[in-house]
Amino acid sequence: MSDTLTIRRLKENELHILLEMAMQEGWNPGIEDGPAFFAADPNGFLAGEIDGQLINVISAVRYGDTFGFIGFYICKRDFRTKGYGHQIWDHALSYLGPRLLGLDAVNEQTASYGEHGFRSTYRNIRQMGVSVCDMPMDARIAPLGQGIFPSVKDYDQRFFPAPRPEFLTMWTAPTLETRRGFVFVDDGSVKGYGVIRQCHEGFKIGPLFADTPEIADTLFRALAGQVKGQFVILDTPEPNSSALLLAEKYELSPEFETYRMYRGPVPDLPLDQIYGITTFELG
Repeated sequence: MSDTLTIRRLKENELHILLEMAMQEGWNPGIEDGPAFFAADPNGFLAGEIDGQLINVISAVRYGDTFGFIGFYICKRDFRTKGYGHQIWDHALSYLGPRLLGLDAVNEQTASYGEHGFRSTYRNIRQMGVSVCDMPMDARIAPLGQGIFPSVKDYDQRFFPAPRPEFLTMWTAPTLETRRGFVFVDDGSVKGYGVIRQCHEGFKIGPLFADTPEIADTLFRALAGQVKGQFVILDTPEPNSSALLLAEKYELSPEFETYRMYRGPVPDLPLDQIYGITTFELG
């Protein structure tokens, strides 16, 4: 067998390979995440092969000319500690170029990423529990559909380091059977929105962005109320104490954590209004 790693882009119909590898690592991706991920950057998903055998993957998603996010950094166990991970990592960094870069890392890997110029800024805590929520009776809550999408797209820009319209179009698509979105509108303006999607285990809520704790609470009940009696997952930024209280109120327990790391100036985001990040894989 050759020891030469060949790196190539994954096609859209191959993203299931990357998602299956993530599932084997226990990352629990969404059932229909592939189309939204690919829409974010069709060139941003890489695979490494030896003699035609796929052995590792990584995502290096460009958001415009200013921001990039790294995820899905996975190598099959039999090929670890042999330098193949460094090769595909270097390829990903080269593709992303001089942009501000972000990633979510487990604690054991933060030092390794630190050697490449990334630094931890805050901790994300994955909260999980059985939904006990009913759909709130609130006229300001509406399904997230195409009519309201332009306003949601504009609202989202406050919470992410770069515009991501192609990703959001698919992530919030009402045509997908495994996800639902709700928006909170008051006085004609969007004050918050959220999406819940079915994963291989349970349902993840993300993003959950809201102007106030009360709006976040209402949106959470609308989202979790769609799957009452099922497991729900919410990835909360630790600096947002109201997000932690929201999780505690609805009996969600900490299950896992990552550290948000950036290479470059830390973006000035309203963490006190981010109650659930969109996804560890794409930011």
